[in-house]
Amino acid sequence: MTQKTCPEPGGCRADGLSAPARQVHRAVLAAFARTGQPPGRGELERLARGHGAAPDAVLAELAGTDMLAFRADGEIRAAYPFSPVTTPIRVSWAGGPDAYAMCAIDALGMSAMLGRPVTITAAEPGTGRVITVHANGDRARWDPQTTVVFAGSAGDARGPSADSACGYINFFATARAARAWARRHREVAGRLLTQDAALRSGVAQFGTLLQAARTATSPE
Repeated sequence: MTQKTCPEPGGCRADGLSAPARQVHRAVLAAFARTGQPPGRGELERLARGHGAAPDAVLAELAGTDMLAFRADGEIRAAYPFSPVTTPIRVSWAGGPDAYAMCAIDALGMSAMLGRPVTITAAEPGTGRVITVHANGDRARWDPQTTVVFAGSAGDARGPSADSACGYINFFATARAARAWARRHREVAGRLLTQDAALRSGVAQFGTLLQAARTATSPE
């Protein structure tokens, strides 16, 4: 997620992508939804060519708009809301793989994006306390009920959100715990979000990213 143009990448910028970039981006998210992992670099290039575009241009567009972030070897390291590596925030759903979210708000948007209920299991930073959220579209049950989200950022905001924001947007069991963490990390600028505000943000930014793909594959 990012705080450059909107609270996170995703819905607010997907509409501005070229048609080939949009199709490649949806294919990446769909691969995560099926397997918990992204396509490799070669598959990304094949997808771009299949949509009549130059692979380097498509992938540069996706990186430049912060829809995807890449490692030095060209493989995906962030496909918001998904992470290809383990994070403290795991998301699971019936019939699907375990997946990992880049941050708390990303996790909260996954149910709406996938069109199915999900269970989010997170570890509170600094304590490891387990927090569970059962999300179903724009509704959620939180355990503990006092859970909040701290949305922060640090470093160069001009770079990928994976570097400047994702590690600082987390679930906390209480507002007091979140404020205590923030006092210990003065380098992080941020604010507390209520449950409703965090869920709305996740749904707004990620909820429609796979909408066209879901409509195309849903039964008549």
